[in-house]
Amino acid sequence: MVIDSPDTPAANQGVVASMLYRPGLDPLHVDLDQVASCVMSKNGLLWIGLKEPSLGQLQKLGADLGFSRKAMEEITSPHRRPKVVEYERLTLIVAITVEVESLRPSFGETQILIGEGFLVTIRRGAMATHQELRDQLENSPEFLGRGADYVASALLDLLVDRYIIALTKLESVVEGVEQQFLLRGFRETDVRRLYRQRRDLLRIHTAIAPMAEICRRLSRVEMRNIDADSRAYFGEVADRVLRANEFINSLREALAFAFEASLMIGQSQQTDTTKKLAAWAAILAVPTAVAGIYGMNFKYMPELDWAYGYPLVMGATFAVCAVLYWKFRKSNWL
Repeated sequence: MVIDSPDTPAANQGVVASMLYRPGLDPLHVDLDQVASCVMSKNGLLWIGLKEPSLGQLQKLGADLGFSRKAMEEITSPHRRPKVVEYERLTLIVAITVEVESLRPSFGETQILIGEGFLVTIRRGAMATHQELRDQLENSPEFLGRGADYVASALLDLLVDRYIIALTKLESVVEGVEQQFLLRGFRETDVRRLYRQRRDLLRIHTAIAPMAEICRRLSRVEMRNIDADSRAYFGEVADRVLRANEFINSLREALAFAFEASLMIGQSQQTDTTKKLAAWAAILAVPTAVAGIYGMNFKYMPELDWAYGYPLVMGATFAVCAVLYWKFRKSNWL
């Protein structure tokens, strides 16, 4: 249920959904003013989804749910790296989202606040919604009994799925680079683009890699809002994050190999050009030397008075040039 429409009251701007999920009953929409009483009743799971919320909304929600001052400072601050922080009333998980638009990655932030009887998700810069997970929750009532921590693990698993989707799009870009390299080699603009793609993959790796350690911690360390039965799910998510990191590394290695291969081919082409220039220089050195000798205008040069002198010099010059050409051709220098 999406609420952020032009007719939405200002108090609910940024609220994507605020639903109470109860076993055996239809989901119930809950206004933000009713959050405190709904959580205190401990009747089901309250999931509040926010997108680009205002500071006032977060402060009011934090006051209703009893968040500490330090927790509110962390929630309202922007993040560029994944992290997990535990407070008295909640466990905060920060995940970085990755989406590919026009073959370039864009990064966002998703905060997951896990508490007793409630789950709050805050999206900043992330376009993809969590609607498919909400539908799964509504269609599978047995999931409700597992609590907010299980839904949080499912959310992280959904984010990993989107990591794979983004990397699959970038894989097509890498394959295009390799195909272009095989067909016509690299030009200067291609090298710049290849560097930009390697840089994008490095940024994705930096955003994703810490998630594996965070999920490992959630699966092994005892926390207030993470039940022992749910820790195994976070361990599975950690394994999937590691596989996504391996995917990134394979793409980076493919681009690195293409770049190194282009350098090797460029050096080989330069060597071939140098060989050809050296061979032709050696061949042309013979007539140049002959012309230089006869251009010195010595007073006594007997062969100048000989009838066959000119043809003999020209023939000898041509013969030496022909032999040098044959030698260089045989050595693959020409």
